[in-house]
Amino acid sequence: MNAPANLSPSLTANPLLSDWIRFTDDEAVEALTGKSELGQGISTALTLVVARGLGLNPAQVRMVAPTTVISPDEGFTAGSLSVQHSGSALAQVCDRVRELFLTEARQHMGSDQVQLVNGEFTDGARTLTYWDMALNVDLDVATADLTGGVTPASETTDLPRIDLADKILGRPRYLQDLRFPSQSFGRVIRPPFRGATIDQVDVAITSAHLGVQSVVIDGSFAGVVADSEIHAIEAAEILAQAITWTGTSDALSHADLVEFVVTAPTVDAPLMEKATTDNATAENSDHTLSARYSRPFIAHGSIGTSTAIAQWRGDELTVWSHTQGVYPLRTDLARALNHDIESITVHHVEGAGCYGHNPADDAAYDAVLLARSVPGSPVLVSWTREDELGWGPFGPAMVVDLAASFTADGKITSWDWNGYGNGHSSRPSTLSSPSLLAFGDQADGIPIPPSNDPPLVTGGGTARNGRPLYDIETITGSIHRLDVMPIRASALRSLGAHLNVFALESHIDDIAHQLDVDPLTYRLSQLSDPRGIAVLEKVAVMSDWGNRLSGESAGRGLGFARYKNSGAWCAVVADITAEETVRVDRLWIAVDVGAVITRDGVLNQIEGGAIQSVSWTLKEEVRFADGRVTSSDWETYPIIRFSEVPHIQIEIIDHPDQPSLGSGECSMGPTAAALGNALFDAIGVRVRNLPLSPANIVTAMDE
Repeated sequence: MNAPANLSPSLTANPLLSDWIRFTDDEAVEALTGKSELGQGISTALTLVVARGLGLNPAQVRMVAPTTVISPDEGFTAGSLSVQHSGSALAQVCDRVRELFLTEARQHMGSDQVQLVNGEFTDGARTLTYWDMALNVDLDVATADLTGGVTPASETTDLPRIDLADKILGRPRYLQDLRFPSQSFGRVIRPPFRGATIDQVDVAITSAHLGVQSVVIDGSFAGVVADSEIHAIEAAEILAQAITWTGTSDALSHADLVEFVVTAPTVDAPLMEKATTDNATAENSDHTLSARYSRPFIAHGSIGTSTAIAQWRGDELTVWSHTQGVYPLRTDLARALNHDIESITVHHVEGAGCYGHNPADDAAYDAVLLARSVPGSPVLVSWTREDELGWGPFGPAMVVDLAASFTADGKITSWDWNGYGNGHSSRPSTLSSPSLLAFGDQADGIPIPPSNDPPLVTGGGTARNGRPLYDIETITGSIHRLDVMPIRASALRSLGAHLNVFALESHIDDIAHQLDVDPLTYRLSQLSDPRGIAVLEKVAVMSDWGNRLSGESAGRGLGFARYKNSGAWCAVVADITAEETVRVDRLWIAVDVGAVITRDGVLNQIEGGAIQSVSWTLKEEVRFADGRVTSSDWETYPIIRFSEVPHIQIEIIDHPDQPSLGSGECSMGPTAAALGNALFDAIGVRVRNLPLSPANIVTAMDE
């Protein structure tokens, strides 16, 4: 039987009900998922999905962290798709499970009047629970093979975040807190610059240091294992002094980045298969506006550094990691080790929060290589702050060239987009060779190839939100993905949407300014999407848009997008003060994520995304020269401080009859755009190169 058209892709890949739901002997429900809890609150949202679907109290539901032992393979936790894919899969599974148990209860009681009430099946006189019937109901059946109506589930109220209490109270919860008997600790020594190789090394002094269990040298990979973390740190410092490096560093500097990005060799592809129409050109327009926008490499900047634990028992390898994909990591471990994949187990344990491809997988492979030298002992490896900010995958530097033609009455007749930069994904299992940092340093390893971009059908990478949502007759453009990668690049929250929405909405604002039309009025005149119009009108009311700010240094700006042009709608108004630096005073955000699973979760995600976007847009920039990242601590790579967080007001437009859409990344681009437009409003100068730092503002003024 063919699967229903609206079946979650996660459910298509993992079709059995038993892949997702288990009833335990202690009268709890184990809900299985392949999506990792990264601090985004997905475990809370999915708990609520299961509780609602089965008509149970959320306290009866236990989310099982992803593991290659029993979890469904859902690939990566990425793209704001956890609720859309895993949430919808669990909802569909629970619908079918509830129906199967209801059928069993009616047969057992001999009555068609049995209903599910407060988690129990009752005919008014007798009751049965899921656990009473668990042995009689076979869940090893495919969802697609089940037909018939679905009894509506009972509603449960919103659920506060279930992971916060441990974090607020400092109780052990993170991978860094995990301890096993006879545990060892490892540290890795990084090269002084990219491309350096070990020329000579004397391991004798390091091996003799107190507590050292092993010194590992494999090509240019170097590390130590010791009986305690402090001994491992001390030994790593000794080993670093005992290594002589050789090689030639790359001369590229962050100061030359824009020129490099637009002149480096590229692999080109169209923004769209064809232009939206071919009946409009710049010739039948009155004006053309062209401009270039850019952003530097940006780091994940996780407060906690990446960590992993690995243990070898004969040929059996077990890894504990805060990876975003337990199955893809297992694939790359097997490829890098040339090892039987079925002999490798990867468990997810919460670690440093991140959105995108941070060094969690790299730390896992570091631990694997070091643990191999001490068979039987679990080895915990933690990266240093310098490693985290200097050697992890960065969000790619990007350049976007825009050209828009429009008539005297404001109609945009053509829009041309050209985006340049490295691809936005070098995640494990996605490239031709393992994308694990240490693998490129090993004697028989291969350096990580240049990153790819996700396909356009799933939102793209460089081109994400490169195509406007506005009603434009002709849209053209090309993706220019760099074929070289001097600084490692991969996925970071919202991928190309951060710069693309900033550029697109800056361009729209400039057109409105040239036409002497209010920016909100102009956007509404170019948009027919009713849900897009709704978030713009909502944020206008929230911010009292027509009440203009007073003061020479005050500015107000607007940003809008539908994430990936297929996800959530978001509109942001920002009030800023531009003096020695840009200070964000207030943000108003209107968002439409379809059906809301947990309101608290959506608010957390939207607010968190906006705050991170403020940090990226105003402050963050990876600096490098001579093959070495120089912004490797919080002084040289500043992020937003608590004292700089603006007041944020969020309104959610709920559509309970529509599919749920992800909320984790939709506020990134609109927030950046609102800040750029507010700065223009304040100083009358368009700053097109991110970050909106004093240096870039002065450069724009000089130009």
